[in-house]
Amino acid sequence: MAEILQQLLQWVQLPEVGLSALFITAFASATLIPFGSEPILFGYISLRPEMYWAAIGVATLGNTLGGMLDWWLGLVARNAYESLKGPTHYRLEKWLERSGPKLLLLAWLPGIGDPLCLVAGWMRLAWLPCLIYMAIGKLLRFITLTWLLTEIPMRYWQQLAEWLHLPIFH
Repeated sequence: MAEILQQLLQWVQLPEVGLSALFITAFASATLIPFGSEPILFGYISLRPEMYWAAIGVATLGNTLGGMLDWWLGLVARNAYESLKGPTHYRLEKWLERSGPKLLLLAWLPGIGDPLCLVAGWMRLAWLPCLIYMAIGKLLRFITLTWLLTEIPMRYWQQLAEWLHLPIFH
């Protein structure tokens, strides 16, 4: 695990690659790829604290666009499914119809957020309200998690990096 993390950090080469790497990881982590962008965001902000809001904005944008990719894939899947089988109605669909795009405020949740974006596309929920609610939820997530991570003393992160044999804090 430590080797994978070290390779990942070398790949993104914080802060040299910087915001573009943060955007890519935030985008990828919003898809069904099991990956989190928070360590990259925190690492970048730790190395470049003056870029705090720019990093939050880039992470939010990348993560929201990744969520919208999930929404679009759900829409494409629904259209393909209906061309073969015809319309279907499930309890989940009725619940989503009642809740609407506001449900995408939860798109940031691990495990259910990405499939929720897919289902929103499947349900053909309007893309603009989905985008807005998704962006709000993801922005609040990044602000909250980054604030919490910055409250942990730097010596903890340095000890963790030493334990994992990561050169980032040396």
